[in-house]
Amino acid sequence: MRLRKLVVREVGQLAIMGVMFSREHILSAFSAAAPIMLGYVAIGLPCGILSNTIGLNPLQVFLLCALLYSGAGQFMICNMFLAGSSIASITASVSLVNTRQMLYAASFAPTCERTPRWLAALFAATVTDESYGVNTQRFAEGNWSVDRALMVNLFSQSSWTISNVIGCAVGAAVAIPVNIAAFAMTAIFICLLVTQKFTSANIIAMAVAALGVYVCKAAGLTGPAILIGAVAGVVCAMAFALTVGKRDTVAPSTAATGDAAATAGDAAAGLKGASPETPPGCAPTGAADSQPGSGVAAKKGGEGR
Repeated sequence: MRLRKLVVREVGQLAIMGVMFSREHILSAFSAAAPIMLGYVAIGLPCGILSNTIGLNPLQVFLLCALLYSGAGQFMICNMFLAGSSIASITASVSLVNTRQMLYAASFAPTCERTPRWLAALFAATVTDESYGVNTQRFAEGNWSVDRALMVNLFSQSSWTISNVIGCAVGAAVAIPVNIAAFAMTAIFICLLVTQKFTSANIIAMAVAALGVYVCKAAGLTGPAILIGAVAGVVCAMAFALTVGKRDTVAPSTAATGDAAATAGDAAAGLKGASPETPPGCAPTGAADSQPGSGVAAKKGGEGR
């Protein structure tokens, strides 16, 4: 009896998958993902070039894109490695910058309530700034489903991965000045910063993070400067929100914390990347997650990596 129920359930799920991943759904998801994919090509190629600069080969770049899949994180890894940062500092900084992804995934929990666990897990693991904005807008408009949203994520990740691998191969064959690509990434991080929602908490996070990086570099702590500045910015912003926003509900407070984290990370990385104290021949540490884009800008429906 139990075996029969199990077989019926599995057959039912296969039938649902046949409807979900239909040609119509694939085409609609590809249409929604196309702008993101084009943006990821422009950002992925320089990221692949930088990855080659630190000694990664195309296979390693492919695995990094498939397993980490974080534009800002991957750029930070390359730039911080070139700047001589420690592995612990790189790991902590990348983890901090990517904390907003947890909030993105959590916000889709009600939408995935009746979705198979494996599908919901894969969807949550592949959410990025840009795909979050696109899928949020489509869900709000209606006639959108988790399988379509997942395919938007996967199409975007494929574009990012292929662009990185090509960039790594090109970087190995052609001598491209690293500072040019690195400055482009610093400029993108600054763009992410200025597109943040300028709430009081975000402004505090931005100012404290920038000041923290400056003080650390002045004291000779170049390696952990981004981490210390970003953490200081987030802590001050959270303290401000708890002190002033006690009347806010839990949901807005959580969203504000995520925005502050993204703002502090962007401010810290942007200042570090623009610093004239970066060792000669090293790329600035600012990097972009055209993701793998702007935390708040993406929520407004921005499309691009």
